[in-house]
Order: sequence, then structure tokens, then C-alpha cells
Amino acid sequence: MGHTLKPVMTVAELSAFFVKAFPQALAGEEGSSDVGTLIEEIGPGTVRVRRKVSEANLRPGGTISGPTMMALADHAMYAVILAHIGPVALAVTTNLNINFIRKPALCDLIAEAKLLKLGKRLAVGEVSIYSAGEEDAPVAHVTSTYSIPPTR
Repeated sequence: MGHTLKPVMTVAELSAFFVKAFPQALAGEEGSSDVGTLIEEIGPGTVRVRRKVSEANLRPGGTISGPTMMALADHAMYAVILAHIGPVALAVTTNLNINFIRKPALCDLIAEAKLLKLGKRLAVGEVSIYSAGEEDAPVAHVTSTYSIPPTR
């Protein structure tokens, strides 16, 4: 991006927003105290999110399911946008394109979201998804666009 974006929310503030507005997005398996998705870091134009993986996230063949990775990418993109515009619950996905690059390891997934454009009405970004500990080899790459509601 031409200029450096500055986050307007901290990890704690953004996490609290998600707990309040989308508790299902953070839940672990039923009956488990493990949190499913954690916001680990916010930087200028970036957010890093961790998804704890369990048996519930596997597909036949013993690999992490595509829907699990798509949901993580969407969560990370939403998080990076809100981290930079504030808690706007009605920002919505208008496009998400995912390329599955290689089979992920059976461990936590890491999503690194990066804003490519943050306008008044649209945000465009990309998300790279990695198996934890293997951040040099992405398992998926995502591009996404979000619609930001007008301020009233």
C-alpha cells in the first residue's frame, strides 16, 4: 500500500469484539474449553490469527477440510479490516477466492492477513494460511473483498 496503515484496535479489543458479536467463531469443540480461533498479533495493515484444529475439522482422508481453511481466511480478513476501521459489525464479504496449495499438517493453522486496499466502501486483502511451525510453505492463498457500510 502507498502509505502505512495504523491499527485502531488492540488484540484485546478486537478479541473482545469477536467474543461479544460472534461467540460461535471463537468456540472450540462442544464441551471443550479450548478456544477455536485466536487473534495473535495486529500490525500495520496486518493481522495474524491461529485456528486450533481438532477431529471436527478433518475431512475423509485425514486432512484439514477446505471449509475450515475458508472460514479461517474469512475470519482473518474480517479481523484485519476491523483492526484498522474499528468494530463495524456490518462489514461483509463480497468475494473470497482460495487456492489450496498443499496438504496441511494436522496441527494448528496460522492465517496472516494483509490489507492491499482499504477504502471508504471496499477493502481488498490477501490471506496466506500455513501449518503452525511451517510458515515458509503456505498451504493456501486467499484473496478477498469486503464491503464496508457507509457511516451514518
